[in-house]
Order: sequence, then C-alpha cells, then structure tokens
Amino acid sequence: MIENYLFLFFLFLLLHYLSFLFKVYSGLKKLNKESSDKIPDEFVSVLIPFRNEEKNILRTLKSIELQDYPEEKFEVIFIDDNSSDNSIEILEKNISRSNIRVISVPEDYSAKAHKKRAIRYGIENAKGAIIVTTDADCLHPEKWLRKLLSYFDENTGFVSGPVEFINGKSFFNRLQSLEFAGLVITGAGLIGSNSPTICNAANIAYRRKAFEEVGGFSLQMNLSSGDDELLMQKIFQDTDYKIRFVPDKDAIVQTEPNKSLKQFYQQRKRWASKGLFYKNKSLVLKLILIYLFYLSLFVQPILGFVFAPKYFISFFISFLAKIFSEYLIIRKGTELLFPKSILANFFLAEIFHIPYIVLAGLSGALGNYKWKDRTISR
Repeated sequence: MIENYLFLFFLFLLLHYLSFLFKVYSGLKKLNKESSDKIPDEFVSVLIPFRNEEKNILRTLKSIELQDYPEEKFEVIFIDDNSSDNSIEILEKNISRSNIRVISVPEDYSAKAHKKRAIRYGIENAKGAIIVTTDADCLHPEKWLRKLLSYFDENTGFVSGPVEFINGKSFFNRLQSLEFAGLVITGAGLIGSNSPTICNAANIAYRRKAFEEVGGFSLQMNLSSGDDELLMQKIFQDTDYKIRFVPDKDAIVQTEPNKSLKQFYQQRKRWASKGLFYKNKSLVLKLILIYLFYLSLFVQPILGFVFAPKYFISFFISFLAKIFSEYLIIRKGTELLFPKSILANFFLAEIFHIPYIVLAGLSGALGNYKWKDRTISR
C-alpha cells in the first residue's frame, strides 16, 4: 500500500513540475517583443554597487560611458560598499563624464544588509524617478539603457532585462552559460505568464514611486540579498503596476561566470537562500514541490533497488519528461535571446542539474554562505 502511495506521490510531483514548465513556455510565447523605442520623460539614476572590484570596474565604467542615451537624462552612481582594494581610486581617475560620480556607504549604515544597503543608500542620494541597477563586473552593450527603458510606460513599475555569462572556452564555463541562460529564460517566461518570480539585479529598472509604495527594502534589510526578485514580487503583489521583461538581444548585460566549482556553489546557495522569504506562501509551496521533484529523481532509483522495480519506471518517465520539456523551453529561449550554440551541452547539463539543485537548495535554506569575501549567516 505504501509503495502505491509513493508511486502516486512521485507522479503528482512530476505533473506539478510539468505544469510549471508549461507556464514558463506559454509565458515565453506571450512576451511582447515590441517596444516604442521612446525613452521615458523621467530622469533616470543608474546605481552600481561595488565591493573590491578593481579587476572589473574599469571595463564596466567604459561600457557605461558609451551608452547611447542622452547624457542630460540620466546619472550614474557607483556606490562603494566598504572596499578594501583600489576600486575607488581606479574609478575616480578614469571617470570622464560629468553625470557619473562615486559615493561610499557609511560603515554603520544597515551593516547586515550588504548589497541592499548600498542600493538603498544610492537611492537616497539619487535624483531619478526611475532607478536602474546593475553590477560592477558587467559589460553593457551600447543600446542597453535605451532598450531597457523603452519598455516603460505609465502603467509599468518594474522591468527585468536579460543577463548572460561571457562564454568561455572551458567545459565548466559552457555548462554555466547554459544553466544561467535557463534561469533567465525561466524568469522571462514567468513574467510573460503574469507570475513574476525571479530576475537578476544586474539588469533591472523600477519606478522610485513603486519602490517607496511597497516600503522599499524595509522588510528585507536583515537579509543579504533580495534586492531584485523580492522587490519585484512586492511591486507585483502590492501595487497596480505591471511587470515586464525585455526580450531584446541589445538589452543583454554580460557578466563573468564563476571561476571555480566552489564559487558556483556559494553563488547558488546565496540565490537559493531567498526562496523561503518570499511573501507569497503559495509560491513557496510550489518551490518546495519543485525541490521535492528533483529530490525524487535521487530517491526513485534507490527505491527501485531496495523495494520494487516499478520505481525505475517512474524514474525514467520523470527524467525523460523533464529533459524533453526543458529542451523545448531552452530552445524557445534561444530564439528570443541566446545563441543556439549553448544547446550543445544540454544533455550533460541535465545530469549535472539534478545534484546541484538538491544540494544548493538544501544548503541555501539551512546554511551560511560566502559572498564578496564576507561570511553571511542565515
């Protein structure tokens, strides 16, 4: 009897996961590729928090200075979050535009909030009615800011843009590029299906009015992350503003992949740690069920050896359905944003995907992690 109940439970987890993937796929088809190409009338503040980015910050500065956007319509604020290297000196020596400046966060300013404290301090010192955030290790195409902001209208409160890893030659880099593209595509599809869940702070924009209407980061300042998707979810749930995604290759922000498996693991732990703090508890339940589906892909073969061969059948059905459905989604995403070459390692990535989700999800929910040379406690 217990064996039958378990079998049915595994089937339920599969059907729930497939319904989630269907929502993503249908959302991708609904994304509006059209934009007016008209820039907003409002003044824009681009905020770039940084900590110990002396190796990357100069190229980020240069990509920002080359933006095809009227200089009188925006400002750029680099926000130092207690750097101990030469990042500030490099910036100040190389800034060539009058609309770009550097500020530093006071040491005692919301010390546990880390990146969010830098962004909030930046907002307090910004003039813009629209806030754009990106990271200090990113590259921005010339039309990035113009394309991102062209998706704003009077009813839009939050815009999410695409991000990709700079494609390296190593197998590890190629796997990361595909996996990261999958996350971006998933976030895009969920926004398209009017269920905004995930986005990336390296490429987002929102109205200051919407930020203030939901209380900004006031309920999250004890968390080290959440400056992106938690804010997006609050604006979606607590205001009448629309959330939009920008399916345009000219709006893609590039960032470096992790240099080691350890870095990758710490990053995914940090991202996974946010899930339990989502305000929408039904969304938290859905994420738990998705996690249990991935966990079941470990458990089912073990049960097949120990108890009954039918668990092998349920495992192969679940695994093949996962591969087929996710392939359709990734392929759709490459039509919108990414090169088809990222699909070359798809099947190997599917195998890697399962243990990483299980391990990162559990450790992100329970353990500490490292970020920017800091140990972050849960």
